[in-house]
Amino acid sequence: MESAGLKPRQLALRVGVSGKTVERWVGDSELIPHPRNREDVSKALGVDEEMLWPKAVRERLKTGGDREILHSYPYRSACPSTVWTELTENSTEELFFAGYTNYFLWTQLPDFPRTIQRKAQEGCRVRFLLGDPAGEVTRQREQIEDVALTVSTRIRITLENVEKLRGVEGIETRFSSAQDAVNHVSLSVFRFDDEALVTPHLARLVGHDSPLLHLRRIGDGGMFTRFSEHAEELWTRGVPV
Repeated sequence: MESAGLKPRQLALRVGVSGKTVERWVGDSELIPHPRNREDVSKALGVDEEMLWPKAVRERLKTGGDREILHSYPYRSACPSTVWTELTENSTEELFFAGYTNYFLWTQLPDFPRTIQRKAQEGCRVRFLLGDPAGEVTRQREQIEDVALTVSTRIRITLENVEKLRGVEGIETRFSSAQDAVNHVSLSVFRFDDEALVTPHLARLVGHDSPLLHLRRIGDGGMFTRFSEHAEELWTRGVPV
């Protein structure tokens, strides 16, 4: 750090920490400052963070299956609607909406019906896998959630909107089978070509309060493949609407 023209105490004034703190950073190669401090020091010295703390940079690099996780959100509602819109717009081969209700797609994404109609007409396969609004699992889930906008109502919102697209080639809709309903209601998978948004549903929480993972396929056998195969299995045994 001194070779960059700043003594530790001078650097401390620039960064807003004590001189002893900077001296510890200099004297202990295993001591890594907080990200904000690393950024401030790098700017003050005019060098890349990797030159000063290569270990911190290496630890940020993903390896193995982690590479498929582009982003994680503690709540589905924290994922910007622009992410959903861009993924839908950029898909050319496969749009598979395997949420149990899928209702929020119609209420939160701008011009969603026209977008998927156009996608289908351009040759993209569009599928909706829904829970059976009259099924026993749906009834049980409604009791668990205990909210005004019931599960069956949310499913019927999707059915109503899909009905308006009847006759558009390339759009398919199925109910998950009765034996698969429990597995379906506990995990929502939304596929956009080689990317997916996945929501594991927690306890009594509704979908928008459950966490979400944004995945991108890198190779066979990864998280993207496993979640996609789960949805495909449910679809295979599904019942046409």
